[in-house]
Amino acid sequence: MGAEELKKVFTPDKLACLFPAEKSNEFFDALFGDASEGAYDIELKFNGANAEFIEFEFLLKQRPGKCLACNLTYGLPQVFSRHPIINVKKLVTEITAVAGINEAKDWTLGSTREISRHLHAIPLRIKIA
Repeated sequence: MGAEELKKVFTPDKLACLFPAEKSNEFFDALFGDASEGAYDIELKFNGANAEFIEFEFLLKQRPGKCLACNLTYGLPQVFSRHPIINVKKLVTEITAVAGINEAKDWTLGSTREISRHLHAIPLRIKIA
């Protein structure tokens, strides 16, 4: 499936099914014992594809009254890669199934990128060839 077809497949609704909004609260409940302690909501975004990779981002959106810039978002790629609530390995399996690919060759989480004080992103790159 090409990039344009994948763009039609990975709609906001499909991304919300793959990574539901409730995962943010579940993550913070597991991390802090209280979901209200979380400073951001986590959302999955499709960024594109080519013959070798499918690319997504985990968007970290600041919650009202919280400070995203004050949190330790730069260590999150390592945390996300092994946290059972985020479960990137399972997410990658689900993404490749939706994309009609037997299995990913590999996947990586890139470094946290600050888009603004209120929005950070963690790239998810899935190697398919």
